[in-house]
Amino acid sequence: MKVHEFQAKQLLAQHGVTVLRGRAAATPAEAIEAARHIQGSLWVVKSQVHAGGRGKGRVVGEVPPDVIAQAARGGEGLPGKGGVRIARSTSEVGDHAKALLNKTLVTRQTGPGGVTVKKVYVEEGCEIARELYVAMLLDRSRYQVVVMASTEGGTEIEEVAARTPEKILKAWVDPVTGLGDWQAREMAFRLGLVGKTVFSFVKLLKGLYAAYMAYDASLVEVNPLVVTTAGECVALDAKMTFDDNALFRHKEVSALRDLSEEDAAELEASRWDLNYVKLDGTIGCMVNGAGLAMATMDIIKLEGGEPANFLDVGGGATRENVKAGFEIITRDPNVRGILVNIFGGIMKCDLIAEGVLAAVRDVGLTVPLVVRLEGTNAERGRELIQQSGLPVITASSMEDAARKIVRETTRVAAAAGTERS
Repeated sequence: MKVHEFQAKQLLAQHGVTVLRGRAAATPAEAIEAARHIQGSLWVVKSQVHAGGRGKGRVVGEVPPDVIAQAARGGEGLPGKGGVRIARSTSEVGDHAKALLNKTLVTRQTGPGGVTVKKVYVEEGCEIARELYVAMLLDRSRYQVVVMASTEGGTEIEEVAARTPEKILKAWVDPVTGLGDWQAREMAFRLGLVGKTVFSFVKLLKGLYAAYMAYDASLVEVNPLVVTTAGECVALDAKMTFDDNALFRHKEVSALRDLSEEDAAELEASRWDLNYVKLDGTIGCMVNGAGLAMATMDIIKLEGGEPANFLDVGGGATRENVKAGFEIITRDPNVRGILVNIFGGIMKCDLIAEGVLAAVRDVGLTVPLVVRLEGTNAERGRELIQQSGLPVITASSMEDAARKIVRETTRVAAAAGTERS
């Protein structure tokens, strides 16, 4: 689960992280009132969406389509037309809010379709001396939280990792002792901080770790973390994501969930306890178990196809869950074929077969469907499919299933091309 920047800052501030004064607003009038409440002579109006690269993004309609396309690819575009804007008067705050609210913002992370800006965050300005990068996440290879920092704040960390990996500093946290002051100080020194800024950095880093642990976060990222001209470390931006499996322990975090920012298909899948992630391919996948799902996508690619989604129905899926998953997959207009790959352990293959057949009858089958069943009651499941009279193709192995679905989707694509010509 993700939250907006202003929500992340509220959570971080509760653990001693220094943030600037700010207020969220849903209308230009609220934005002007927020600026008046904050006071000062410089404000920043930030679009609140669950996507990075807002400053380099572009609002649809404000700039030419070719610049919008460039923004979607990560280009710089025109200055001053992004989703983060500086204002030097309250009226300018209102103008910026009007230009952003209820408009479509396109960034490198949203894709060309963009997202709608429903809120802006009006924040006081500050004098910036340096920009740094700091993040915390779980290093699964070490079973420890890793703290990452870089002097290249304000830039895409992926680009830094690819071009100058030596500029990404790392420290691993012992789960028993937690983040030590000595680790935070060492990180500060490696970043070139001196004097009272070191103590400010240690305080901020310790606060980030405390918040990470307190809320069962999966990521805490501050980019940029700025050093002001007064030598204070401030979280100028903030991103937090949380472990969905731990949300039952954090009602205050669950209450911050913005469903309008989430993919409709992924949201519906979560209601059925399905793990679904949309991808860019043409072959829909329904699998039980994350490992098998990853292997299924790999073998589809090895056979020359491209998976359209990751869909794990879990080990205890019911007929209804399977039907819901099938309906979610078939709503994707890019899907030209579907591969169902089930290994029945706790889950019985005949129940899966019944769910698939029910979905085919109710939803209708307009693309090829290949089903591979193995494990508990697999033979019975295959019999149900073969006796159904429906155009469902069975497979004897993963390799056989992948080869068949790639062949069928290629045939469908070729037929569609012939019809257009």
